[in-house]
Amino acid sequence: MDPFERLFKDEYARVVSIANRVLADRQEAEDVAQEVFVDFHRLHRADAPYAAPWLHRAAANTALNAVRSRSRRAKREATYGSLETARPVDPAEAAEIKEDRQMVRSALARLPRKPAAVLALRYGGLSYAEVAQALGVNVGQIGTLLRRAEAALRREVERGTSR
Repeated sequence: MDPFERLFKDEYARVVSIANRVLADRQEAEDVAQEVFVDFHRLHRADAPYAAPWLHRAAANTALNAVRSRSRRAKREATYGSLETARPVDPAEAAEIKEDRQMVRSALARLPRKPAAVLALRYGGLSYAEVAQALGVNVGQIGTLLRRAEAALRREVERGTSR
């Protein structure tokens, strides 16, 4: 089997999972995964020892960029008016859940890149060791980085709700 094909088979599900955790949209997460693998193939050898961590971090960063792009688009649409028609109203509970998730995603998009990546990678299913490898830091730092990132996210969510 071709080394890139093996890498793809071994890491595709995890890359999609990381992106999906950030985006909450499986199809968009698969698009992100495709973009990440194309970029990796264009820039690196498939048998590079850093392949998996590179893919994981790229998935988190690319997904975060997509969320930030969505936020910018939403602001433009709010300012200039949406071209889309309104959707039917969901039940109250579903709307509240959707609103909460959007609030968290918006807060995540406002975080600096490293804390956002720590959260996306860890809650995307990676172990502390895999997160450390993807970020290029010591595994002993991950707990602290994760706690700080969670606290920053919490503050950012609270800041967003007080507006």
